[in-house]
Amino acid sequence: MIRSRAQQIARGLCQIMGRELLKGNNKTIIRPPTQTRQTPQHPWSSSSSVRTISMLHWPFTQPRDFSLPNTSWDSDMRQLYEHYNSMCEVDTEDGGKKWGPWRRLPSYNRSLKYATGGVYLSKIIHSKARLFTRSIKEQGAAFEYVMFVNKEEQKCVCVFQAGHLLEGPPGMVHGGAIATMIDTVIGTHATYLSGPVMTANLNINYCSPIPLGSTVLLTSSLDKEEGRKTFLSSQVTSTDGTKLHTEATGLFVSVTMGHLVGA
Repeated sequence: MIRSRAQQIARGLCQIMGRELLKGNNKTIIRPPTQTRQTPQHPWSSSSSVRTISMLHWPFTQPRDFSLPNTSWDSDMRQLYEHYNSMCEVDTEDGGKKWGPWRRLPSYNRSLKYATGGVYLSKIIHSKARLFTRSIKEQGAAFEYVMFVNKEEQKCVCVFQAGHLLEGPPGMVHGGAIATMIDTVIGTHATYLSGPVMTANLNINYCSPIPLGSTVLLTSSLDKEEGRKTFLSSQVTSTDGTKLHTEATGLFVSVTMGHLVGA
């Protein structure tokens, strides 16, 4: 039923835009008749197109990747970004390049935009919806962050700069904003490991306040997996790792599309 609805939306888009609808290998693919496919890039590459449909030429702007550096980033955030980004690609003995142990995860203001055809479906399905941490347009005002994952080590790191709109105690970051980032990081990590998940439990211990406007490092590690359950732990530290700000554990449960749409 969900697939049927998606196909109806796709057909409607084609009728409106005058494109042809091609069917092959039991999959519906939308393609302008005079254009050809681009060569796919690595799925986690910052320059990679939205999967499947965005690898085709379309007269639309791709969604903005909020995990790329901007002018609001301070020196600590830029240095940590460069540190982990440099490990996403390494040199080979013959002078070439190969994928390294880390991957940078692109981040848009709506998760749907990164799904197949999502950049267009997001204009139809609750078009005003935005990811909470990416809903403020002003750069540096709230949540500035970038995440990297290491599949082999089953770890995730997030470089987070807290903007002036996240104040709790005077001059300090609101505890709810910290909880939001922890949930975002370990939830994203759980999704990377296990597929779509929902937060079932989140335990947080606040150890020391985070100065407003500062940059901190959030880490996430896999503790164990039991069936549909994924257990992770997280720490929020200063950028040099010498000061512990917050520690947390989380339980995430794998879900299906039916759970997400309330079926």
